[in-house]
Amino acid sequence: MEAITTRDTKNESIIPEDEKPRDDMRAVVIVPVLKQGRNAAPAAGSDNSVVAPSRSNEARLEEAMGLARAIELTIGEGLIVPVNQPRPATLLGSGKIAEIGEKLDEHNAGLVIVDHPLTPVQQRNLEKEWNAKVIDRTGLILEIFGRRASTKEGTLQVELAHLNYQKGRLVRSWTHLERQRGGAGFMGGPGETQIEADRRMLQDKIIKLERELEQVVRTRQLHRAKRRKVPHPIVALVGYTNAGKSTLFNRITGAGVLAEDMLFATLDPTLRRMKLPHGRTVILSDTVGFISDLPTHLVAAFRATLEEVLEADLILHVRDMSDPDNGAQAGDVLRILSDLGIDDKEKSERIIEIWNKIDRLEPEMHDALLQKAATRENVMTVSAITGEGVDHLLDVISQRLSGVLTEATIVIPADKQALISWAYENAVVDGREDHEDGSVSLDLRLTARQADELERKLGSGQKAEKEDWER
Repeated sequence: MEAITTRDTKNESIIPEDEKPRDDMRAVVIVPVLKQGRNAAPAAGSDNSVVAPSRSNEARLEEAMGLARAIELTIGEGLIVPVNQPRPATLLGSGKIAEIGEKLDEHNAGLVIVDHPLTPVQQRNLEKEWNAKVIDRTGLILEIFGRRASTKEGTLQVELAHLNYQKGRLVRSWTHLERQRGGAGFMGGPGETQIEADRRMLQDKIIKLERELEQVVRTRQLHRAKRRKVPHPIVALVGYTNAGKSTLFNRITGAGVLAEDMLFATLDPTLRRMKLPHGRTVILSDTVGFISDLPTHLVAAFRATLEEVLEADLILHVRDMSDPDNGAQAGDVLRILSDLGIDDKEKSERIIEIWNKIDRLEPEMHDALLQKAATRENVMTVSAITGEGVDHLLDVISQRLSGVLTEATIVIPADKQALISWAYENAVVDGREDHEDGSVSLDLRLTARQADELERKLGSGQKAEKEDWER
């Protein structure tokens, strides 16, 4: 049978149909479902006692397509592909490979996204079979992070993760890697192959980036040290990507952080000062969104950023309750927090669950969720879009950070007027009276720790007041 041809009207030449260029921005997304797949393992629930549901295959497919759309790819089709026996060379069987090849032809797609880790050999073999570019889950997330990074720190971290990922991909990917350079001397050996040279250059770049990131870590440590000198509590927002962290951050602080219905809309962490309802100043931190199977290269590279969470006095775990998969997502977030070093005891003491996007729920589900949250400790319901529940959330944050407040009346002498601003910044001021001698009386509500600090600032002349604070 003769090959089907098409006419190139510009060059008046005949181009075989199978040689027509495909659209590199059009992709077919496939989710391999292994018999004992990664989604078979149970995830710990948010209350550390209930087992979270495993992620459904449909949810995995929807997330994979969302990741692809995040870098402006056009999705030709999404497929869930059962894999009974993974093939070391291609992961998939020959029948499935042929079937997906037909889908690529049907949609004129030049890209295949495989929502599963691929070995370098599997990736290269699939590219040969389909005559298309193949990207696995790790490569796709790295691509998104590369586009989202805007600060020097973020760019360095993404580049380091990408180089570590690429280092393992240099396995005879292309014919030019088989060439060799001559050895030293007339009768020298075969010398350094091109693939070895490329690996060495990659390793040199990795070492250079690691040194630059060491400087970033030192800079972050200096910033943290400065923040400790001005003891404002730190509140960190964490959660699965697209859970609404940035929208809630904007709602609370009035900041203009990018917030879109898109996976990984923001990447670089943002910190803002804000005042709680009772006057306490805190620092709110918006971190990068988490995701299931976060590549180890990224976890290692972003550790300096993620460690901001470890410094937080209070962690707000934001969940998208309109997503049917939110239970499995919560389990993924808690596992990453555990990997960072936050144990179960700290989780109960430092974490508040924020059940977000309740505005998207039907009225019956909305009311039922509010009743369910009321029976649980450390759970709040909010809508970052409408503002429902946000004021109550701020009150709870204020109470958690303040601890047990003690009422006290303190007289600040005229020569220590700077302590008045300290009192307004760190305590709740219920009343003030200015005296003719320049001194000021303040009616305060403050914690025992703040009372000790204020006593030290005032000196020994106010020691008698401390007994009143402790009674």
